[in-house]
Amino acid sequence: MTNDYILHLEGVGKTFQTKNGKSIKAVQQVDLDVRENDFVCIVGPSGCGKSTLLRMVSGLEPITFGQVVYHGQEITRPRKEIGMVFQEYSLLPWRTVIDNVALGPEFAGISKKERETRAMNYLRLVGMEAFARAHPHELSGGMRQRVAIVRALANDPDLLLMDEPFGALDAHTRILLQKELLRIWEQHRKTVLFVTHGVDEAIYLADRIVVMSARPGRIIETILVEMDRPRERSHPRYGHLAEQILAILEKEAAQNFSKNGNILEEPF
Repeated sequence: MTNDYILHLEGVGKTFQTKNGKSIKAVQQVDLDVRENDFVCIVGPSGCGKSTLLRMVSGLEPITFGQVVYHGQEITRPRKEIGMVFQEYSLLPWRTVIDNVALGPEFAGISKKERETRAMNYLRLVGMEAFARAHPHELSGGMRQRVAIVRALANDPDLLLMDEPFGALDAHTRILLQKELLRIWEQHRKTVLFVTHGVDEAIYLADRIVVMSARPGRIIETILVEMDRPRERSHPRYGHLAEQILAILEKEAAQNFSKNGNILEEPF
């Protein structure tokens, strides 16, 4: 690992034990290095262990094999320098929008005035300041996800992990939030590790796309996007990359079908 890598995964694997004592290997021998300020997307078939891998990086899921190293220190538990955004929004329904965003600074012992000022600044960043005193049930899905993103940013993480954050949104809202996320990323230059099912989304967002195999998930290809931002979906390279990644995924699906007799996977 060279000095400019802040995140290093070496031989990372995860095996789950079912209730009947059966072992299920979800992730196998993943090696990955991420540089500071990188935007890396992970794509792969359903059930390939993408979310499990992200949870191991976050410290929320124990690692069975290998190690995850962040700035030279092995990850064994959640750290304040690593933020996470989930697909399910995970906002506290009894707290207002501003109190949700201020949650991390509150846990850190920051004064109420300072944490509310910080939270409001982040809400302005995504055009949500007018909804500061609203509750999550009063917001649309896209608005809730904006709040979830800035709640993670309010902790000022160095590394932001995003687990299909736009997966539950309609296509139009998803495109709007992709643009919004890139605007925030270019302004704050966080390092982002982003899990998605969407090949189009990965090409639009990422500097580098990591393609995973079917379960047990392993990295089968790493692709540099090498396109200036903002990216035009009509650009010839955009279409070429989409065809390349889809061909890899289709080949993997065909091999998995041939091996297992089906393409259905248990979610991990």
